[in-house]
Amino acid sequence: MKILLTGANGYIGRRLLPVLVEQQHEVVCMVRDPRRFELQDTLKDKVQIIKGDLLQSETLTALPKDIDAAYYLVHSMGGHGNDFEKAEHTSAENFVAYLNSTTAKQIIYLSGLSNTTQLSKHLSSRRHVEDILDQAKAFLTVLRASIIIGSGSASFEIIRDLVEKLPVMITPRWLNSRCQPIAIRDVIFYLTAVLSNPACYEQRLEIGGPDVLTYKQMLEKLAKVRHLKRFIFTVPVLTPKLSSYWLYFVTSTSFSISRSLVESLRNDTIVQDNRIKQLIPHQNLNYEEALRLAYAKIEQNMVISSWKDALVSGTMRLNYMDFVQIPEHGLLTDKQLIKIEQDPAIVLENIWRIGGKQGWYKTDFLWEIRGLLDKLAGGVGLKRGRRHASEITAGESIDFWRVLVADREKQRLLLYAEMKVPGEAWLQFRIIDKPDGAYLEQLAAFRPDGLLGRLYWFAMLPFHFIIFRGMASNIAHHRPATLPHAKV
Repeated sequence: MKILLTGANGYIGRRLLPVLVEQQHEVVCMVRDPRRFELQDTLKDKVQIIKGDLLQSETLTALPKDIDAAYYLVHSMGGHGNDFEKAEHTSAENFVAYLNSTTAKQIIYLSGLSNTTQLSKHLSSRRHVEDILDQAKAFLTVLRASIIIGSGSASFEIIRDLVEKLPVMITPRWLNSRCQPIAIRDVIFYLTAVLSNPACYEQRLEIGGPDVLTYKQMLEKLAKVRHLKRFIFTVPVLTPKLSSYWLYFVTSTSFSISRSLVESLRNDTIVQDNRIKQLIPHQNLNYEEALRLAYAKIEQNMVISSWKDALVSGTMRLNYMDFVQIPEHGLLTDKQLIKIEQDPAIVLENIWRIGGKQGWYKTDFLWEIRGLLDKLAGGVGLKRGRRHASEITAGESIDFWRVLVADREKQRLLLYAEMKVPGEAWLQFRIIDKPDGAYLEQLAAFRPDGLLGRLYWFAMLPFHFIIFRGMASNIAHHRPATLPHAKV
Protein backbone atom coordinates (compact mmCIF):
# COMPACT_ATOMS: atom_id res chain seq x y z
CA MET A 1 0.00 0.00 0.00
CA LYS A 2 1.00 3.62 -0.40
CA ILE A 3 0.74 5.27 2.99
CA LEU A 4 1.04 8.87 4.17
CA LEU A 5 2.62 9.17 7.61
CA THR A 6 2.11 12.47 9.41
CA GLY A 7 3.87 13.08 12.68
CA ALA A 8 6.79 11.05 11.31
CA ASN A 9 9.20 13.04 13.46
CA GLY A 10 7.36 12.21 16.67
CA TYR A 11 7.84 9.46 19.22
CA ILE A 12 5.21 7.13 17.71
CA GLY A 13 5.95 8.01 14.09
CA ARG A 14 9.62 7.11 14.35
CA ARG A 15 8.70 3.71 15.82
CA LEU A 16 6.00 3.02 13.26
CA LEU A 17 7.96 3.96 10.14
CA PRO A 18 10.48 1.06 10.06
CA VAL A 19 7.67 -1.44 10.74
CA LEU A 20 5.65 -0.15 7.78
CA VAL A 21 8.74 -0.33 5.55
CA GLU A 22 9.46 -3.86 6.76
CA GLN A 23 5.92 -4.80 5.75
CA GLN A 24 6.74 -3.64 2.21
CA HIS A 25 4.52 -0.56 2.22
CA GLU A 26 5.47 2.53 0.24
CA VAL A 27 5.64 5.29 2.86
CA VAL A 28 5.47 9.04 2.30
CA CYS A 29 6.51 11.05 5.37
CA MET A 30 5.18 14.57 5.77
CA VAL A 31 7.40 16.72 7.99
CA ARG A 32 7.60 20.44 8.63
CA ASP A 33 11.37 20.53 8.21
CA PRO A 34 13.14 17.66 6.40
CA ARG A 35 16.49 18.91 7.72
CA ARG A 36 15.68 17.67 11.20
CA PHE A 37 14.31 14.35 10.00
CA GLU A 38 17.32 12.04 9.98
CA LEU A 39 16.58 8.56 8.69
CA GLN A 40 18.46 5.34 9.34
CA ASP A 41 20.62 4.31 6.39
CA THR A 42 18.42 1.23 5.84
CA LEU A 43 15.37 3.48 5.30
CA LYS A 44 16.74 6.35 3.23
CA ASP A 45 16.12 4.70 -0.15
CA LYS A 46 12.72 3.33 0.81
CA VAL A 47 10.95 6.41 2.14
CA GLN A 48 9.78 9.57 0.43
CA ILE A 49 9.98 12.78 2.50
CA ILE A 50 7.78 15.76 1.64
CA LYS A 51 7.77 19.11 3.39
CA GLY A 52 4.38 20.24 4.64
CA ASP A 53 2.73 22.04 7.53
CA LEU A 54 -0.84 21.14 8.46
CA LEU A 55 -1.33 24.64 9.86
CA GLN A 56 -0.69 26.06 6.38
CA SER A 57 -2.99 24.45 3.84
CA GLU A 58 -1.05 25.85 0.87
CA THR A 59 1.95 23.69 1.83
CA LEU A 60 -0.06 20.48 1.34
CA THR A 61 -0.30 20.77 -2.44
CA ALA A 62 2.92 18.76 -2.88
CA LEU A 63 1.48 15.74 -1.07
CA PRO A 64 0.52 12.77 -3.29
CA LYS A 65 -3.07 12.12 -4.33
CA ASP A 66 -2.72 8.40 -4.98
CA ILE A 67 -2.38 7.19 -1.39
CA ASP A 68 -4.28 4.22 0.04
CA ALA A 69 -4.26 5.19 3.72
CA ALA A 70 -2.98 7.86 6.10
CA TYR A 71 -1.78 7.90 9.68
CA TYR A 72 -2.67 11.03 11.60
CA LEU A 73 -0.18 11.15 14.48
CA VAL A 74 -0.25 14.88 15.08
CA HIS A 75 -0.68 16.21 18.61
CA SER A 76 0.12 19.56 20.22
CA MET A 77 0.49 18.58 23.87
CA GLY A 78 3.57 20.70 24.44
CA GLY A 79 3.35 23.26 21.69
CA HIS A 80 1.40 26.39 20.67
CA GLY A 81 0.88 27.52 24.29
CA ASN A 82 -2.76 28.19 25.13
CA ASP A 83 -3.71 28.06 21.44
CA PHE A 84 -3.09 24.32 21.07
CA GLU A 85 -6.84 23.61 20.70
CA LYS A 86 -7.11 26.06 17.81
CA ALA A 87 -3.94 24.63 16.26
CA GLU A 88 -5.22 21.05 16.48
CA HIS A 89 -8.60 22.10 15.04
CA THR A 90 -6.95 23.88 12.09
CA SER A 91 -4.52 21.01 11.44
CA ALA A 92 -7.30 18.42 11.39
CA GLU A 93 -9.52 20.49 9.08
CA ASN A 94 -6.67 21.13 6.63
CA PHE A 95 -5.81 17.44 6.69
CA VAL A 96 -9.39 16.41 5.89
CA ALA A 97 -9.58 18.93 3.04
CA TYR A 98 -6.41 17.48 1.55
CA LEU A 99 -7.42 13.86 2.14
CA ASN A 100 -10.76 14.34 0.41
CA SER A 101 -8.84 15.12 -2.79
CA THR A 102 -6.99 11.79 -2.64
CA THR A 103 -7.80 8.13 -3.19
CA ALA A 104 -7.26 7.30 0.50
CA LYS A 105 -9.65 4.71 1.91
CA GLN A 106 -8.65 4.92 5.60
CA ILE A 107 -7.41 7.32 8.29
CA ILE A 108 -5.80 5.91 11.42
CA TYR A 109 -5.59 8.19 14.47
CA LEU A 110 -4.01 7.53 17.87
CA SER A 111 -6.05 9.28 20.54
CA GLY A 112 -6.31 9.31 24.32
CA LEU A 113 -8.39 7.15 26.66
CA SER A 114 -10.65 8.53 29.37
CA ASN A 115 -13.50 7.23 31.55
CA THR A 116 -15.27 10.50 32.21
CA THR A 117 -17.22 13.13 30.34
CA GLN A 118 -15.29 15.83 32.24
CA LEU A 119 -12.30 15.74 29.92
CA SER A 120 -9.10 17.72 30.31
CA LYS A 121 -8.41 20.33 27.64
CA HIS A 122 -6.01 18.06 25.82
CA LEU A 123 -8.26 14.99 25.84
CA SER A 124 -11.21 17.15 24.86
CA SER A 125 -9.18 18.50 21.95
CA ARG A 126 -8.27 14.98 20.84
CA ARG A 127 -11.93 13.95 20.86
CA HIS A 128 -12.72 17.03 18.81
CA VAL A 129 -10.02 16.00 16.33
CA GLU A 130 -11.66 12.57 16.09
CA ASP A 131 -14.93 14.23 15.11
CA ILE A 132 -13.25 16.39 12.47
CA LEU A 133 -11.42 13.41 10.95
CA ASP A 134 -14.72 11.52 10.86
CA GLN A 135 -15.96 14.06 8.31
CA ALA A 136 -13.47 12.83 5.71
CA LYS A 137 -14.56 10.55 2.89
CA ALA A 138 -12.10 7.89 4.02
CA PHE A 139 -13.01 5.41 6.75
CA LEU A 140 -11.79 6.48 10.19
CA THR A 141 -10.13 4.13 12.68
CA VAL A 142 -9.34 5.57 16.12
CA LEU A 143 -7.19 3.83 18.72
CA ARG A 144 -7.58 5.26 22.22
CA ALA A 145 -4.67 4.47 24.53
CA SER A 146 -3.90 5.13 28.17
CA ILE A 147 -0.29 5.44 29.43
CA ILE A 148 2.25 4.24 26.84
CA ILE A 149 5.31 2.52 28.29
CA GLY A 150 8.48 2.34 26.22
CA SER A 151 12.05 3.58 26.17
CA GLY A 152 11.90 7.29 25.46
CA SER A 153 8.15 7.74 26.03
CA ALA A 154 7.17 10.75 28.12
CA SER A 155 5.13 8.63 30.57
CA PHE A 156 7.91 6.11 31.13
CA GLU A 157 10.61 8.78 31.53
CA ILE A 158 8.54 10.68 34.09
CA ILE A 159 7.86 7.55 36.16
CA ARG A 160 11.52 6.56 35.86
CA ASP A 161 12.72 10.02 36.97
CA LEU A 162 10.47 9.97 40.03
CA VAL A 163 11.48 6.51 41.20
CA GLU A 164 15.19 6.71 40.48
CA LYS A 165 15.70 10.18 41.97
CA LEU A 166 13.40 10.28 45.00
CA PRO A 167 13.72 7.75 47.87
CA VAL A 168 10.74 9.42 49.58
CA MET A 169 7.85 10.97 47.66
CA ILE A 170 5.09 13.24 48.92
CA THR A 171 2.68 12.88 46.04
CA PRO A 172 -0.68 14.32 44.94
CA ARG A 173 -3.84 12.28 45.44
CA TRP A 174 -4.27 11.68 41.70
CA LEU A 175 -1.70 8.91 42.14
CA ASN A 176 -4.67 6.85 43.32
CA SER A 177 -6.33 7.17 39.91
CA ARG A 178 -6.28 3.97 37.87
CA CYS A 179 -4.95 3.39 34.38
CA GLN A 180 -4.21 0.55 31.98
CA PRO A 181 -0.63 1.02 30.73
CA ILE A 182 0.26 -0.44 27.35
CA ALA A 183 3.68 -1.23 25.90
CA ILE A 184 4.82 0.78 22.90
CA ARG A 185 5.42 -2.53 21.10
CA ASP A 186 1.70 -3.35 21.40
CA VAL A 187 0.66 0.15 20.29
CA ILE A 188 2.71 -0.27 17.11
CA PHE A 189 1.19 -3.73 16.61
CA TYR A 190 -2.36 -2.34 16.74
CA LEU A 191 -1.48 0.63 14.50
CA THR A 192 -0.38 -1.80 11.78
CA ALA A 193 -3.04 -4.46 12.45
CA VAL A 194 -5.94 -2.06 11.84
CA LEU A 195 -4.43 -0.94 8.53
CA SER A 196 -6.66 -2.02 5.62
CA ASN A 197 -8.76 -4.07 8.03
CA PRO A 198 -12.46 -3.61 7.08
CA ALA A 199 -13.57 -4.79 10.54
CA CYS A 200 -11.86 -1.71 11.99
CA TYR A 201 -13.36 0.86 9.61
CA GLU A 202 -15.45 3.53 11.32
CA GLN A 203 -14.43 2.19 14.74
CA ARG A 204 -13.18 3.98 17.85
CA LEU A 205 -11.31 1.26 19.72
CA GLU A 206 -9.78 1.25 23.20
CA ILE A 207 -6.43 -0.44 23.77
CA GLY A 208 -4.56 -1.27 26.97
CA GLY A 209 -2.31 -3.81 28.61
CA PRO A 210 -3.54 -6.63 30.89
CA ASP A 211 -2.82 -4.74 34.16
CA VAL A 212 -5.10 -2.19 35.80
CA LEU A 213 -2.97 -0.15 38.20
CA THR A 214 -2.99 3.07 40.16
CA TYR A 215 -0.18 5.45 39.33
CA LYS A 216 1.21 4.78 42.79
CA GLN A 217 1.35 1.06 41.99
CA MET A 218 3.15 1.88 38.75
CA LEU A 219 5.83 3.72 40.72
CA GLU A 220 6.12 0.85 43.20
CA LYS A 221 6.43 -1.78 40.47
CA LEU A 222 9.14 0.20 38.70
CA ALA A 223 11.01 0.46 42.02
CA LYS A 224 10.70 -3.31 42.34
CA VAL A 225 12.09 -3.86 38.83
CA ARG A 226 15.04 -1.59 39.66
CA HIS A 227 15.54 -3.17 43.11
CA LEU A 228 14.97 0.16 44.86
CA LYS A 229 13.30 0.83 48.21
CA ARG A 230 10.89 3.74 47.89
CA PHE A 231 8.38 5.34 50.29
CA ILE A 232 5.38 7.03 48.69
CA PHE A 233 2.84 9.13 50.60
CA THR A 234 -0.18 10.76 48.96
CA VAL A 235 -1.62 14.01 50.31
CA PRO A 236 -4.74 15.96 49.29
CA VAL A 237 -3.17 19.43 49.45
CA LEU A 238 -1.33 19.49 46.12
CA THR A 239 -3.47 21.37 43.62
CA PRO A 240 -3.21 20.55 39.90
CA LYS A 241 -0.95 23.57 39.42
CA LEU A 242 1.33 22.58 42.32
CA SER A 243 1.34 19.01 41.04
CA SER A 244 2.42 20.27 37.62
CA TYR A 245 5.30 22.21 39.16
CA TRP A 246 6.24 19.15 41.23
CA LEU A 247 6.56 17.03 38.07
CA TYR A 248 8.30 19.81 36.18
CA PHE A 249 11.09 20.32 38.72
CA VAL A 250 11.64 16.69 39.68
CA THR A 251 11.51 15.14 36.20
CA SER A 252 12.92 16.00 32.78
CA THR A 253 9.53 16.96 31.36
CA SER A 254 8.53 20.46 30.26
CA PHE A 255 5.94 22.39 32.25
CA SER A 256 3.42 22.31 29.40
CA ILE A 257 3.59 18.51 29.28
CA SER A 258 3.49 18.11 33.08
CA ARG A 259 0.42 20.35 33.25
CA SER A 260 -1.29 18.41 30.47
CA LEU A 261 -0.50 15.08 32.14
CA VAL A 262 -1.76 16.19 35.54
CA GLU A 263 -5.02 17.39 34.00
CA SER A 264 -5.43 14.09 32.16
CA LEU A 265 -4.33 11.75 34.96
CA ARG A 266 -6.77 12.99 37.58
CA ASN A 267 -9.35 10.59 36.15
CA ASP A 268 -9.28 6.84 35.52
CA THR A 269 -8.17 5.70 32.07
CA ILE A 270 -9.26 2.07 31.85
CA VAL A 271 -10.44 0.10 28.82
CA GLN A 272 -14.22 -0.35 29.08
CA ASP A 273 -14.88 -1.37 25.49
CA ASN A 274 -13.00 -4.60 24.73
CA ARG A 275 -14.06 -5.03 21.09
CA ILE A 276 -10.42 -4.89 20.02
CA LYS A 277 -9.91 -8.36 21.52
CA GLN A 278 -12.47 -9.86 19.14
CA LEU A 279 -11.41 -7.82 16.12
CA ILE A 280 -7.66 -8.32 16.58
CA PRO A 281 -6.77 -11.11 19.05
CA HIS A 282 -3.38 -10.31 20.59
CA GLN A 283 -1.57 -10.99 23.87
CA ASN A 284 -0.27 -7.68 25.21
CA LEU A 285 2.76 -7.35 27.47
CA ASN A 286 2.00 -6.71 31.12
CA TYR A 287 3.38 -3.62 32.87
CA GLU A 288 6.51 -5.24 34.33
CA GLU A 289 7.35 -6.86 30.99
CA ALA A 290 7.01 -3.49 29.29
CA LEU A 291 9.31 -1.92 31.89
CA ARG A 292 11.97 -4.59 31.51
CA LEU A 293 11.86 -4.26 27.72
CA ALA A 294 12.22 -0.47 27.98
CA TYR A 295 15.25 -0.77 30.27
CA ALA A 296 16.79 -3.41 28.01
CA LYS A 297 16.58 -0.99 25.07
CA ILE A 298 18.17 1.77 27.15
CA GLU A 299 21.01 -0.44 28.34
CA GLN A 300 21.67 -1.63 24.78
CA ASN A 301 21.63 1.95 23.43
CA MET A 302 18.73 0.98 21.17
CA VAL A 303 16.30 3.81 21.94
CA ILE A 304 14.79 4.55 18.52
CA SER A 305 12.92 7.71 19.48
CA SER A 306 12.32 9.94 22.46
CA TRP A 307 9.65 12.47 23.36
CA LYS A 308 12.52 14.87 24.10
CA ASP A 309 13.41 15.12 20.43
CA ALA A 310 10.05 16.62 19.51
CA LEU A 311 9.55 20.38 19.81
CA VAL A 312 7.45 20.14 22.95
CA SER A 313 9.26 22.58 25.20
CA GLY A 314 7.51 25.61 23.79
CA THR A 315 10.83 27.50 23.79
CA MET A 316 12.22 26.47 20.40
CA ARG A 317 11.40 28.07 17.08
CA LEU A 318 9.97 25.69 14.51
CA ASN A 319 12.55 26.97 12.02
CA TYR A 320 15.54 26.44 14.32
CA MET A 321 17.40 24.54 11.56
CA ASP A 322 17.77 27.92 9.82
CA PHE A 323 20.55 28.57 12.32
CA VAL A 324 22.92 25.87 11.02
CA GLN A 325 25.33 28.64 10.01
CA ILE A 326 26.62 30.78 12.84
CA PRO A 327 26.23 34.47 11.90
CA GLU A 328 29.41 36.39 11.09
CA HIS A 329 28.39 39.69 12.66
CA GLY A 330 26.83 40.90 15.89
CA LEU A 331 28.22 38.05 17.99
CA LEU A 332 29.96 37.77 21.32
CA THR A 333 32.25 34.76 21.26
CA ASP A 334 34.61 32.57 23.22
CA LYS A 335 36.96 30.60 20.98
CA GLN A 336 39.34 27.90 22.17
CA LEU A 337 41.96 26.24 19.95
CA ILE A 338 43.74 23.23 21.44
CA LYS A 339 46.40 21.19 19.66
CA ILE A 340 45.55 17.49 19.64
CA GLU A 341 48.37 15.28 20.92
CA GLN A 342 46.54 11.96 20.47
CA ASP A 343 44.61 10.28 17.67
CA PRO A 344 42.00 12.83 16.43
CA ALA A 345 39.49 9.97 16.20
CA ILE A 346 39.58 9.72 19.98
CA VAL A 347 38.86 13.45 20.33
CA LEU A 348 36.00 13.18 17.86
CA GLU A 349 34.59 10.36 19.98
CA ASN A 350 34.85 12.59 23.06
CA ILE A 351 32.87 15.29 21.24
CA TRP A 352 30.22 12.78 20.20
CA ARG A 353 29.77 11.67 23.83
CA ILE A 354 29.25 15.13 25.30
CA GLY A 355 26.32 15.75 27.64
CA GLY A 356 24.04 13.24 29.33
CA LYS A 357 25.82 10.87 31.70
CA GLN A 358 29.24 11.80 30.29
CA GLY A 359 28.73 15.42 31.30
CA TRP A 360 30.52 18.45 29.90
CA TYR A 361 34.14 17.58 30.69
CA LYS A 362 34.59 20.50 33.11
CA THR A 363 32.83 21.74 36.28
CA ASP A 364 29.66 19.73 35.74
CA PHE A 365 28.22 21.24 38.91
CA LEU A 366 28.15 24.66 37.20
CA TRP A 367 26.27 23.17 34.26
CA GLU A 368 23.82 21.63 36.74
CA ILE A 369 23.30 25.00 38.43
CA ARG A 370 22.68 26.57 35.02
CA GLY A 371 20.17 23.82 34.30
CA LEU A 372 18.37 24.49 37.59
CA LEU A 373 18.22 28.22 36.83
CA ASP A 374 16.80 27.38 33.43
CA LYS A 375 14.09 25.25 35.05
CA LEU A 376 13.25 28.11 37.43
CA ALA A 377 12.92 30.40 34.41
CA GLY A 378 10.53 27.95 32.70
CA GLY A 379 13.08 26.34 30.41
CA VAL A 380 13.88 22.70 29.67
CA GLY A 381 16.70 22.33 32.22
CA LEU A 382 19.57 19.87 32.08
CA LYS A 383 17.70 16.66 32.91
CA ARG A 384 16.71 15.59 29.41
CA GLY A 385 20.09 13.95 28.84
CA ARG A 386 20.55 12.33 25.46
CA ARG A 387 19.03 9.44 23.51
CA HIS A 388 22.24 7.49 22.89
CA ALA A 389 25.64 7.51 24.62
CA SER A 390 27.73 7.94 21.47
CA GLU A 391 25.43 8.57 18.50
CA ILE A 392 23.99 11.95 17.57
CA THR A 393 21.61 12.97 14.80
CA ALA A 394 20.48 16.41 13.70
CA GLY A 395 17.27 17.51 15.39
CA GLU A 396 17.62 15.59 18.65
CA SER A 397 18.27 17.09 22.06
CA ILE A 398 21.32 16.96 24.31
CA ASP A 399 20.50 18.34 27.76
CA PHE A 400 19.36 21.92 27.08
CA TRP A 401 20.84 22.05 23.57
CA ARG A 402 19.37 21.08 20.21
CA VAL A 403 21.60 19.44 17.61
CA LEU A 404 21.82 21.39 14.35
CA VAL A 405 24.74 19.60 12.69
CA ALA A 406 26.30 16.24 13.56
CA ASP A 407 28.73 15.47 10.75
CA ARG A 408 31.35 12.86 11.61
CA GLU A 409 32.89 13.01 8.15
CA LYS A 410 33.52 16.75 8.41
CA GLN A 411 34.25 16.37 12.14
CA ARG A 412 31.77 19.04 13.19
CA LEU A 413 29.12 19.20 15.91
CA LEU A 414 26.93 22.30 16.19
CA LEU A 415 24.48 22.83 19.05
CA TYR A 416 21.83 25.53 19.44
CA ALA A 417 20.64 26.61 22.89
CA GLU A 418 17.13 25.60 23.88
CA MET A 419 17.62 27.10 27.34
CA LYS A 420 16.12 30.44 28.32
CA VAL A 421 18.59 33.14 27.28
CA PRO A 422 18.15 36.80 26.22
CA GLY A 423 19.42 36.08 22.74
CA GLU A 424 20.59 33.16 20.62
CA ALA A 425 23.46 30.86 21.55
CA TRP A 426 25.52 28.29 19.65
CA LEU A 427 28.20 25.84 20.76
CA GLN A 428 30.37 24.38 18.02
CA PHE A 429 33.10 21.75 18.05
CA ARG A 430 35.35 21.08 15.06
CA ILE A 431 38.56 19.21 14.40
CA ILE A 432 40.63 21.13 11.88
CA ASP A 433 43.90 20.23 10.20
CA LYS A 434 46.87 22.60 10.12
CA PRO A 435 50.39 22.13 8.79
CA ASP A 436 51.67 21.33 12.27
CA GLY A 437 48.89 18.88 13.16
CA ALA A 438 45.23 18.56 14.13
CA TYR A 439 43.47 21.05 16.43
CA LEU A 440 40.23 21.07 18.37
CA GLU A 441 38.31 24.28 17.78
CA GLN A 442 35.58 25.04 20.29
CA LEU A 443 33.41 28.08 19.66
CA ALA A 444 30.75 29.48 21.99
CA ALA A 445 28.80 32.20 20.16
CA PHE A 446 26.02 34.45 21.46
CA ARG A 447 23.89 36.95 19.59
CA PRO A 448 22.46 39.18 22.34
CA ASP A 449 18.94 40.51 22.32
CA GLY A 450 19.52 44.15 23.17
CA LEU A 451 21.11 45.49 26.35
CA LEU A 452 19.77 42.66 28.51
CA GLY A 453 21.52 40.13 26.30
CA ARG A 454 24.84 41.94 26.54
CA LEU A 455 24.55 42.24 30.33
CA TYR A 456 23.83 38.50 30.50
CA TRP A 457 26.95 37.63 28.46
CA PHE A 458 29.29 39.81 30.51
CA ALA A 459 27.79 38.56 33.77
CA MET A 460 28.63 35.02 32.63
CA LEU A 461 32.21 35.82 31.57
CA PRO A 462 33.82 34.67 34.86
CA PHE A 463 32.10 31.30 34.49
CA HIS A 464 33.02 31.10 30.81
CA PHE A 465 36.67 31.63 31.75
CA ILE A 466 36.48 28.66 34.13
CA ILE A 467 34.39 26.38 31.94
CA PHE A 468 35.30 26.79 28.29
CA ARG A 469 39.10 26.58 28.42
CA GLY A 470 39.01 23.57 30.72
CA MET A 471 36.28 21.88 28.69
CA ALA A 472 38.20 22.17 25.42
CA SER A 473 41.41 20.95 27.04
CA ASN A 474 39.71 17.94 28.61
CA ILE A 475 37.97 16.99 25.38
CA ALA A 476 41.29 17.15 23.54
CA HIS A 477 43.14 15.02 26.10
CA HIS A 478 40.50 12.67 27.52
CA ARG A 479 40.76 9.01 26.52
CA PRO A 480 37.49 7.07 27.06
CA ALA A 481 37.58 3.49 28.27
CA THR A 482 35.66 2.21 25.24
CA LEU A 483 35.74 3.58 21.71
CA PRO A 484 33.07 1.87 19.60
CA HIS A 485 33.38 4.37 16.75
CA ALA A 486 36.96 5.58 16.96
CA LYS A 487 39.49 4.30 14.44
CA VAL A 488 42.44 3.61 16.75
